[in-house]
Amino acid sequence: MKLWLAAAGGLGIILAGIGLFFLFRWYLTRLVDRRIEGFQNNLIGRQVDEVENMYRQMRGWRHDFKNHIQTMLVFVQNGETERLEGYLQNLNEDLNSVDQVLKTGNVMADAILNSKLSLAGARKIAVNAKARVPEHMAVSDVNLCSILGNLLDNAIESCMRIEEPEKRFLRVYIGVMKQQLYISVTNSAGDNLKKTGGRFLSSKSGRDEQARFGFGLMRIDGIVKQNGGYVNRQTEEGVFATEVMLPL
Repeated sequence: MKLWLAAAGGLGIILAGIGLFFLFRWYLTRLVDRRIEGFQNNLIGRQVDEVENMYRQMRGWRHDFKNHIQTMLVFVQNGETERLEGYLQNLNEDLNSVDQVLKTGNVMADAILNSKLSLAGARKIAVNAKARVPEHMAVSDVNLCSILGNLLDNAIESCMRIEEPEKRFLRVYIGVMKQQLYISVTNSAGDNLKKTGGRFLSSKSGRDEQARFGFGLMRIDGIVKQNGGYVNRQTEEGVFATEVMLPL
């Protein structure tokens, strides 16, 4: 009887342990799912804002197009060629400031870069960008866009924490160096950047690792490591810079 009770008790402990294991796994899965869902919803929200911003620009130019044509026709009819030339120059400068389209050679990179840089411009961030991206690379288009999107999202968020718009800037350079894709993103930043264990802390609140280091930063590091690449982050007074190298 005692042996039977001992065996039953041991079995009960084992079953309880198994039950706790599955309960913990279920809880952990739900927690991860909620985090991913929140991240995706945030990402979708940003994408909607970016697309709406681009459509607003196009609608604005379409609305003004007729007025521009009528004004130029008046200059032509009155023989005011100097005023027409000045008007065209101003119009060209305005167009360039509204729609600075990057053509990198890679369609997917074009889409994500133009979307993010358009959003940065709309938020009064001075943008300077130059990029050449090979059409075919070892890294997938999805992973490349994830890296670029997270880099630029972080840069824009950093710029927006600066109250004076004239101090906000974003510089992007992408090119091929020594058979590797070189990505450099430099942006204005506050002076309260913190670093621990060789990693920069996110400005977002939270106690867990993803909140402290930022889901975007961890996503970049994970993809780069997966593709045998390299990430370097540096900060100076008022400036934050990220460099990424990816094998071609």
